[in-house]
Amino acid sequence: MTNIAVIPARGGSKRIPRKNIKPFAGRPILAWVLEAAREAGCFDALIVSTDDEEIASVATEHGAEAPFVRPPDLSDDFAGIGPVVAHAADWYAQHRSKPDHVCCLLATAPFLLPSDLTSGLDRLIAGQKDYAFSVAEFPYPIQRALRIANNGEVAMFSPEHMTTRSQDLENAYHDAGQFYWGRHEAWIAQKPVFSSASLAIKLPRIRAQDIDTPEDWEISEQLFRVLRDVSGDVE
Repeated sequence: MTNIAVIPARGGSKRIPRKNIKPFAGRPILAWVLEAAREAGCFDALIVSTDDEEIASVATEHGAEAPFVRPPDLSDDFAGIGPVVAHAADWYAQHRSKPDHVCCLLATAPFLLPSDLTSGLDRLIAGQKDYAFSVAEFPYPIQRALRIANNGEVAMFSPEHMTTRSQDLENAYHDAGQFYWGRHEAWIAQKPVFSSASLAIKLPRIRAQDIDTPEDWEISEQLFRVLRDVSGDVE
């Protein structure tokens, strides 16, 4: 069985310049992800898909490879992760061997643990689904979410739950943005990840940190350091 990881890491990030290799807790943030992938022991190759020479250099320095330059049409602000992963998976099939499973890892997921990756692969194989990906529970019932109009007036998205107790509402989950295991055929066919053909791997909310702004970065880095100081890792 051949399993590969594909880590999309283009050079043109806007909100946080050089985001994919920006120092995070003393190392390029990409390095933490690659360390977790190596320690998981379930990958035959770690492929960083990038259009940037510096990112490629950091990737190889930390145990991955960047064997091709990502095409320009997959490197702009509108390129989706699916086509990027499919491109890398197809390249690997043509130049090495056809992988059985491909795992997309996000370069800015430093809270990722090796056990997350092995659990995801095990679930994917046992469940015979197209994908298995990380999720986390919303911290507040989404059924009680509010919208605010331009004039400042407030209304509920689901007014039928105005008096429903929080504990009586169904738990809701969101994409944790860390990993997406999938069958090679599913990636190549660009099957949707968010469907009944996927399985959810639940992660604790404290490790599901979305890093999109400088403020997100600062908060996540402080949390990461605290968790490592307390337990020696980020569990």
